[in-house]
Amino acid sequence: MTARSEAIDIRAKRAKFEDPDWTAQGESRARVGLRHLETLWINTGTLCNITCRNCYIESSPTNDRLAYIEVAEVVAFLDEAKALGTREIGFTGGEPFLNPEFCTMLEAALTRGFDVLVLTNAMLPMQRPGIKERMLALRAIHTDRLRVRVSLDHFTQELHEIERGAGSFAKTVAGLDWLNDNAFKTAIAGRSCWNEPDDVSRNGYRDLIAAHGWRIDADDRAALMLFPEMDAAYDGPEITTKCWDLLRLDPDAMMCASSRMVVKRRGAAMATVLPCTLLPYELAFEMGSTLEAAAHADGGMFDAGAVKLCHKNCAKFCVLGGGSCS
Repeated sequence: MTARSEAIDIRAKRAKFEDPDWTAQGESRARVGLRHLETLWINTGTLCNITCRNCYIESSPTNDRLAYIEVAEVVAFLDEAKALGTREIGFTGGEPFLNPEFCTMLEAALTRGFDVLVLTNAMLPMQRPGIKERMLALRAIHTDRLRVRVSLDHFTQELHEIERGAGSFAKTVAGLDWLNDNAFKTAIAGRSCWNEPDDVSRNGYRDLIAAHGWRIDADDRAALMLFPEMDAAYDGPEITTKCWDLLRLDPDAMMCASSRMVVKRRGAAMATVLPCTLLPYELAFEMGSTLEAAAHADGGMFDAGAVKLCHKNCAKFCVLGGGSCS
């Protein structure tokens, strides 16, 4: 047995997603470099007004593993992103409208000229009178650059509430009504976990959209995004360097080629940068406390700023599922 075959034999005994550089079968693990920081995500905190059945980030009224990030921290990242030519700022949670400083963060991003995307369940936190007033004021000034994407897991009340709980459908629909009545650029995020063909799902949403008069195009995959599920029990293939050609995919099309996310961990002295929105609790994927540090992260899960696809979500959601939060 040659030295190379011995090395491959040793690597083959590892579990899947264990070694940053080699798969369990001893093949070279795929990695994705940052083409350009197109979208910077800010996680406002994991606290949420509801507990969903299958929330990848486990948001709830009690989960504060990611603490409320503060305006001063966000502004520092916004200024750094502006200098890098970043186009878009995405705010996610948890439920962003629960963070008491969120509207100030939103204003800070908009006044710096970014396009801004807000992910929300559009329920009671967004519908408080004071929040509505501030949102209307921002929309009046920044109409074309503020977009709100609402989580509506299915076009039927029954299946949506399996995920989000009794009474959640009507509250989210009311939020969508308000956003559309007030001319906000609005999108919907659904799920593809219902074993429905894409056209069946889109037709169902199309009927709901028409019934409410929402200005959302069900055929526009940016206006109606149907996300693949992230499954902790996933035992499918890992992504190797050969996969790009086999799957006819361009690594530059992956989310981590154009995005990064900022989180503030509970008890941490400062915020940290992660490759994307899908790895909020993975300490091994921390890239540093500034965008500059993240661009040069090396060792472990990174190679001179490139991200090694050493996680189930990289395989199932992004590469094989074709998902992207942006």
